[in-house]
Amino acid sequence: MVDLSAPGSVPTAGAPASDDPMIGEVSEGRVLRTILARTPAGRDALLGPGDDAAVIAAPSGSVVATTDTLVEGPDFRAAWSSGYDLGWKSAAVNLADVAAMGARPTALLVALAVPKDRRLSFVAALADGFRDACAALAPGCAVVGGDLTVSATLMVAVTALGDLEGRPAVTRAGARVGDEVAIAGEMGLAGHGLSVLFRRFHRDGAAVPVVAAALTEGEADAIAAQLRPAPPIGLGPIAAIAGATAMMDVSDGLALDAGRMAEASRVTIALERSALGAHPHRALAGGEDHALLATFSPGMLPPGFRPIGAVISAVPDAPVLCDGEPVGPLGWDPYRDAGADAPH
Repeated sequence: MVDLSAPGSVPTAGAPASDDPMIGEVSEGRVLRTILARTPAGRDALLGPGDDAAVIAAPSGSVVATTDTLVEGPDFRAAWSSGYDLGWKSAAVNLADVAAMGARPTALLVALAVPKDRRLSFVAALADGFRDACAALAPGCAVVGGDLTVSATLMVAVTALGDLEGRPAVTRAGARVGDEVAIAGEMGLAGHGLSVLFRRFHRDGAAVPVVAAALTEGEADAIAAQLRPAPPIGLGPIAAIAGATAMMDVSDGLALDAGRMAEASRVTIALERSALGAHPHRALAGGEDHALLATFSPGMLPPGFRPIGAVISAVPDAPVLCDGEPVGPLGWDPYRDAGADAPH
């Protein structure tokens, strides 16, 4: 069972320490020093923080780059996510995008917009989350630079870089008829965690702090998967070496993201409900576990991936089938679901 009461895991109340000023009371330099003291240099950083830009080694001559922004409100709730949670998740979602291209993550650039009334300890915890996520999920990768500013709304924007190590990038457009469809990582657990948060800790239109003692073991694990996802980053390059024909991370739901892969590849992805675990609907609709969805030639699945279906010729108006039936619009679309009271 994940211990959500561990330090840094959930927001805590109480009087701030006298040496824990609000962001509006300190200089940019002090905030920066607080972050840098907690984020060691990455293995591929030839020049890290402190200059106008970082310099990152790219031995293969190709750099994979991705970016993602988390905004308080639509993407996370401060009552549920501590600074540590937010740092971890901001790193993990970007590392997963790099891994989904078959690349090894090498560096993160972080831009923070922090309200003036947030405590310096919040930023310190944020940096700890970045550091620990990189150490656990992508050893050698680290924060190498970024930007700081103040804002009425808390925002964390991360750019992740990766090295293909001489391999071609694996895109979502290469799935071929006859390929096996496979997944690595969790399916639907983080989405279930979000539903638990809204059902148990959302009252009168607002999020309230999580009471860890009130959770069952399953609920605690699901919430942890939502707040601190642990995608299988190291399996991205392994899949590429094994000959993955297409790959992407499942960020918005298996049904929605498999549909994107199918449309890019001009095929239909036929899933088997029996392969989707004990809760097939959760697996199809939930996506923030950031599992890796990939296709391989038959018999070529590397360790860590499990089969969930097959690639077939395109079926009109049905990019995804489950047990032969078209799958509806499940998953998260920030434009389609813009009015929904649920963070991404």
